[in-house]
Amino acid sequence: MANTKRELFLRRRLRVRNKIKAMANGRMRLSVHRSNKNISVQLIDDVRGVTLAAASTLEKDLGHFGKCNVEAATKVGATIAERAKAAGVETCYFDRGGFLFHGKIKALAEAAREGGLKF
Repeated sequence: MANTKRELFLRRRLRVRNKIKAMANGRMRLSVHRSNKNISVQLIDDVRGVTLAAASTLEKDLGHFGKCNVEAATKVGATIAERAKAAGVETCYFDRGGFLFHGKIKALAEAAREGGLKF
């Protein structure tokens, strides 16, 4: 049975999301979305259904407008860590979606950890 890339991506995303929901215990979720041109991240409270903080390369003040590379992902990771601290969040779960944990996603996660987020 041949699976398309999209089907495999959706299966990975559901598998990751279900594991996070099973272990959540009220902790926040750091959700990452990556496209070919941009990368964005949100800190979500699933209990209340509220986004507490967000960062993206679409923000002009980050200096990486419209870029999706490792350097831009590192900057977004550091920014979300600062904004999470300002919102009073120190621990969360990292929801990589269906994206593999390497390259830009890994750089974002490491920068967020260096910024003080624990996951």
